[in-house]
Amino acid sequence: MYVHNIDPVAVALGPLKVHWYGLMYLISFVCILLFSRMRLKHYPHIKIDARQLTDFVTVYCVLGVVLGGRLGYVLFYGLDRFVADPLFALRIWEGGMSFHGGLIGVIIATWLFTRRYGVNLIDFFDAMLVSLPIGLMCGRIGNFIGGELWGKVTDVPWAVIFPRAGGEPRHPSQLYEAALEGLLLWLFLWWLAGKPRPRMLVSGCFLAGYGMARILVELVREPDAHIGYLAYDFVTMGMLLSLPLLAVGLFVIILSLGRSHYPAKVRAATRKRAG
Repeated sequence: MYVHNIDPVAVALGPLKVHWYGLMYLISFVCILLFSRMRLKHYPHIKIDARQLTDFVTVYCVLGVVLGGRLGYVLFYGLDRFVADPLFALRIWEGGMSFHGGLIGVIIATWLFTRRYGVNLIDFFDAMLVSLPIGLMCGRIGNFIGGELWGKVTDVPWAVIFPRAGGEPRHPSQLYEAALEGLLLWLFLWWLAGKPRPRMLVSGCFLAGYGMARILVELVREPDAHIGYLAYDFVTMGMLLSLPLLAVGLFVIILSLGRSHYPAKVRAATRKRAG
């Protein structure tokens, strides 16, 4: 049985320490940028250049993830600490980021970006969300390397002992999430977006796919110690926050299949490339 003993510090240069978690964040943004450039070639009507796309990923998305992720964590997971110590919200180095808050932050940042450059918001979401699961995969691998957000106690052969969680073997739930909401969701969305699809379908599938994957993993993931289960000894905060994503995603999928399609010029451009 594997005992987790990975050093969370990737590089140490005197007092300067680069942690694996931060490094995985950097890798995730680089991957999102590279794959987004590839995807935007399928959307010739989105008129942004390489510099603008780089600004979107490295400035808008980074600020959205950091500010939204921290604010979401404070509101969803650490409200009591914030009330007792408002400066807690600023101490990012102590850890604590929420995906759901980060997603809201990125949505707001994307809205601001598309307004500035006159880009269709829905089409831009469809183009960019295909690449986001790769970033999620990198983030979850970072969680595993850091030995945090572990799963419940189990006796499965691939269980991992996380010293910080005690001596009991546990589900490596971080790797489950890396596989489900990361690699598998990315492969599905990349296949889905390979041909012209109804508007909003890719975005809806991302929301529904992430929500479903997160809810499934929450069944074997240890809840936050200071929150515990919200109901019935299995409902967690992560599960509760993911249910709206699943519901909205399914609604968007139904709406997209019913009435809204990409412009003919987009379909024609795609057919021309395929030919």
